[in-house]
Amino acid sequence: VQLQASGGGLVQAGGSLRLSCAVSRRAFQAYDMGWFRQVPGKEREFVATLPWRGDRRWYADSVRGRFAVSRDKAKDTVWLQMNSLKPEDTAVYYCAAKTDSSSVSRIFNYNYWGQGTLVTVSS
Repeated sequence: VQLQASGGGLVQAGGSLRLSCAVSRRAFQAYDMGWFRQVPGKEREFVATLPWRGDRRWYADSVRGRFAVSRDKAKDTVWLQMNSLKPEDTAVYYCAAKTDSSSVSRIFNYNYWGQGTLVTVSS
C-alpha cells in the first residue's frame, strides 16, 4: 500500500495550491483519507479528512473555509485545494489513510502515510 503526495511548492500569501494524493489500493480498503501537516519542531496536526465512501468533510478550524478536500475514486486520488494561503500554512503536508471509523483527527488512528510534500507560503 502506497500513498504518494505531490503538488507542494512556493506560493505567495493569498495564493492557491492543490495537493494530490495517489493511492495504491491493491490490498487496501480505506475508510477515511486525511491530510495532516507538520512544521519542524512541532507536532503533526490534522488538516482535513473525507471518507472514501460518503459525503462528509472534516476540517481543522485553522483551514475551514479556505481549504477543500475532495476525491476521485475512479482515479484513486484525493486532493486538497488550498486557497487564501497564509504564511502560517507553511509546512510539510502528508496524506494518510485509516481503515476504520475511529476519530478522524487523531494521528495515531491512521495506518498508512505518504511521504509528504512541502508547502511554503511567503509573506
